[in-house]
Amino acid sequence: MIRKSLLEILGEVWPTILISSVIAISMRLVYLIKNKQKIVFYRELLALIFIIYVLCLFYVVTFQDVGWSSSNFIPFKEMFRYNFGSNLFIKNVLGNIILFLPYGFFVSYYLDLKKPYSAFLLIMLVSISIETTQLLIGRIFDIDDIILNIIGGMLGYLIYKLLNLINNHLPEVLKNPIVYNIIIVLCTVLMAMYMFNIIELGV
Repeated sequence: MIRKSLLEILGEVWPTILISSVIAISMRLVYLIKNKQKIVFYRELLALIFIIYVLCLFYVVTFQDVGWSSSNFIPFKEMFRYNFGSNLFIKNVLGNIILFLPYGFFVSYYLDLKKPYSAFLLIMLVSISIETTQLLIGRIFDIDDIILNIIGGMLGYLIYKLLNLINNHLPEVLKNPIVYNIIIVLCTVLMAMYMFNIIELGV
């Protein structure tokens, strides 16, 4: 279910991703070369992944028109309507959590957030902005989506803190950018293999 949804999104936005990636990569390379700065591959790849994530997020927020009458302003009303483990539960509950998990990670990574309330406020601000925008363009406003987005974003923050803690306790030899390059490439390849059904993880 999750893999299918991701592939559907990528199937719609790949032209935008391709053009945006070419623009971002070319401008970034020229900037680094012009300013004689060192190219750190894993950082550049993470930045590109973040750009792709934002483009996909924009598509999810704006691609579908629905009626105005379905908006929900009562907390927990919608999320408890679905049977646990059902397709609707996976799509509407887990989907909204997973949707914001990368945002929580990236905002914490790039801003080096130390306090959870900083991440919480940024995640809540973006989620409220998304739901308000959806209401204005004819989709629905759902307070439960905001709650689930915040949960997902905070999970992303916790993942960042955990990885940061692990990194702080690694021996210096493993903190070499080459090691990070290998890890990020492996993670990217495994994710691509999963999405295109080369490996099966059961979700």
